Amino acid sequence: MDFETIIGLEVHAQLLTDTKIFCNCSTKFGASPNSHACPVCLGMPGVLPVLNKKVVEYAMKMALATNCTINPRNVFARKNYFYPDLPKGYQISQYAYPLAEHGYLMVEANGEQRKIGITRIHMEEDAGKLIHDDNNPASYVDLNRTGVPLIEIVGEPDIRSPEEAAEYLRRLHEILVYLEICDGNMEEGSFRCDANVSIRPKGQKEFGTRTELKNMNSFRNVQRALEYEVKRQQYLVENGEKIIQETRLWDDAQGATNPMRSKEEAHDYRYFPDPDLVPVVVDEAWVAEIRAGLPELPQARRERFVNEYQIPAYDAGVLTSEKALAEYYEEVVKLCGRPKIAANWVMGDVLKFLNEDKRSIRECPIAARSLADMIGLIEEGTISGKMAKEVIADMYATGKTPRGIIEEKGLVQITDEGELAKTIAAIIEANPGQLADYRGGKEKLFGFFVGQVMKATQGKANPKLVNDLLRKMLAE
Repeated sequence: MDFETIIGLEVHAQLLTDTKIFCNCSTKFGASPNSHACPVCLGMPGVLPVLNKKVVEYAMKMALATNCTINPRNVFARKNYFYPDLPKGYQISQYAYPLAEHGYLMVEANGEQRKIGITRIHMEEDAGKLIHDDNNPASYVDLNRTGVPLIEIVGEPDIRSPEEAAEYLRRLHEILVYLEICDGNMEEGSFRCDANVSIRPKGQKEFGTRTELKNMNSFRNVQRALEYEVKRQQYLVENGEKIIQETRLWDDAQGATNPMRSKEEAHDYRYFPDPDLVPVVVDEAWVAEIRAGLPELPQARRERFVNEYQIPAYDAGVLTSEKALAEYYEEVVKLCGRPKIAANWVMGDVLKFLNEDKRSIRECPIAARSLADMIGLIEEGTISGKMAKEVIADMYATGKTPRGIIEEKGLVQITDEGELAKTIAAIIEANPGQLADYRGGKEKLFGFFVGQVMKATQGKANPKLVNDLLRKMLAE
């Protein structure tokens, strides 16, 4: 049977505010357990939550960046469920009246652009964290994360393959980081995803029974988990078995999903408006203010790089994958005026060094000014491309300027035509056999003579000048 895959993603992103959504406790990650908690976090009797305005503004930025309509009135609700890391016995979230709705994101899949709908974006508080003791049959609760502000981005079931799901996630992730409202750290849980998956025979309009997947902490794991789950569901249907609506956990070591619990429905949570929080009113002036402060978004920047700098779409994709990387590249281009050459050096040596050391572009010891100066020195013939490889490695290791390194190592390229002609003449005279063979038709020996000249000059000769003089002198 030929099946169609239906995937909808729910993405939670922690917002980069200094304090929590309803109190003044710090949101800093990594503090000692329960040191960033207060009576509001703990849900003590008599406390009242106070909404952090910055949370609303950050959520509005993401809503506008994903083409959502911001509702003029949105309401916080209580989502009731019992779990050890939820001290109040409910989570403050939004349900019937969310902040924003009806958005979309364009993603590229199989060489074509596809529109993935976004049902809603709403604000909510995070829960705490359970820490399981491997040596004792006990679990401990750390409530530092309780009340950390989240936005949940609920996608439409428009995704049709695991590859498309991973690409959609990458696009959401880069927008959040570009907006500087989320650090996107999946290992620390700042950006996490749940996936709803079902299959149906091709041509059928009704959705099949869906399962929810959790515990996927990387783009690769999201894709692997979805691939496994789709195959599992297909196997069940083809063998006459029923798919159970349930929540399943991805086990990276096993490469499989395993049952966790039966899947809850909205009515199971008994949503109702939170009586301690007034509705949030968002007027047009506030929306306009937030819209005016949005930075250039990744897709727009990619398109501009292709049009303005005349670089390939692939290069533009790599260079805009991080906001700081795009800014570094643009600074180099502004200083040297060579967009494609700058792209090659940034994407090649600079990123290679950084990836090897697991450092970000913000930690790069090669200043944009230094890289632009090195490109200028190549263009004016002071150093060759080969010399530049040695120079840039030294720049990365020491943070020195290219001119300082060139002077220190004596790497100035030989461009004196008279000096090179004498060297070439001596090499031709010292190799009469190769000269005779070359003139007899063995043109591949030209490379031999080039190599001898570069060896004699310790690689400092201008390659183009060497080639031009050699061809002329070998023909005489």
